[in-house]
Amino acid sequence: MTTSNEHPLSTFRSWLGVSVITASLFVFVTTELMPVGLLTPVSTSLRISVGAAGLMVTLYGISAGLGVPFIVAWTRRVNRRVLLSALLAILALGNLITAISPNFPLVLTTRLVMGFANGVFWAIGVSMAMRLVPGRHASRAAAVTLSGISIATVAGMPLGTFLESVTSWRSTFLIWSGLSALVLLAVATIVPSLPSENAVSVREVFGLPVKNVPLRLVMFTVILYVLGHFAAYTFIRPFAESNSSATPAFITVLLVIYGIGGAGGNFVAGYTVTKNLRASFAVACAGLVASLLLLLTIGHTQAGLISSVALWGVSFGAVNLCQINMTLAAAPDTFEAAMSLNTLGYNTSIALGALLGGLFADNLGVRSAFWIAVALTAASLLVTLGTRRRTSRPAPDDAMATAQP
Repeated sequence: MTTSNEHPLSTFRSWLGVSVITASLFVFVTTELMPVGLLTPVSTSLRISVGAAGLMVTLYGISAGLGVPFIVAWTRRVNRRVLLSALLAILALGNLITAISPNFPLVLTTRLVMGFANGVFWAIGVSMAMRLVPGRHASRAAAVTLSGISIATVAGMPLGTFLESVTSWRSTFLIWSGLSALVLLAVATIVPSLPSENAVSVREVFGLPVKNVPLRLVMFTVILYVLGHFAAYTFIRPFAESNSSATPAFITVLLVIYGIGGAGGNFVAGYTVTKNLRASFAVACAGLVASLLLLLTIGHTQAGLISSVALWGVSFGAVNLCQINMTLAAAPDTFEAAMSLNTLGYNTSIALGALLGGLFADNLGVRSAFWIAVALTAASLLVTLGTRRRTSRPAPDDAMATAQP
């Protein structure tokens, strides 16, 4: 992906296009994680267990991760505006089918297909935004686009939970289908034609961790904490309901607090990663472990839930920014290929984490999902502390990433 300081688009048109791609990221992220706030009503309505309902996150993450290198390679000659429009069409149709689905197997099949679209978006979305502006503003465009993650966490998911509380979970997905369609229309009319510039080969992606030991260690660390985080986070609503009789309104407040904490953690880590990347990740990962332990010890009160979830959000926002920069530091010359691999590992870990948490929740109770999360995030911290410092040297300031999917 290349950029130029001379750019044919007007400043307004360039940044309007970036805003549209940011909106695309917003609808993709909220669609992926929306079931987290809706597990209880979905499981009740479709007469399935809470653990089974968590498969809505699991299958979505599996397809989002495993399909990335293959689909991107197969569509390497497709105009990126056309490809993004197709991905949003799949998202809008998938949310519609989910809203009217008469049974759970159809919901899972639909989520599986939508996951493929999600994974491809992560492979092309940010680079599209960077191409819309002059080269000197490319990093800022990436930052603006990735702010859609915080918007989705702070506003999107809590809004979905609120809409379910006043209507139904089906209405929530129906509304998101309409929103996805509106973003599709905006992409088709505002984003200019963007012919494909490059595609990461499947062989290069899968060959990187074999040849690059620092990258392999980073990926192992990332997989552990993502597994742990989503083993617990997927079941935050049932945990809060069973431990403190939390209402849907209070769950919404918790998700907002978590999202604000994530934005704050991302902001703070933006300063600390340039000073000491390894220490920044270690402190953030330790915060994950501490927040989960606090949930298990004081999460039976509303004050305990709020303080624990706030720390959780701050820690997760910081750890995500750190791991992006750790990937960059480990593979500065093949960053695009490394990030394709990162997307695969990250999304697959989301899926497996939700599955693992569901198995523990169904068989040993919801609290057990949080205990396994403690073990996995602690393992990630131990790997980091045991890794030689050379695997986590900070990258140059101007190359630092600003957020993570």
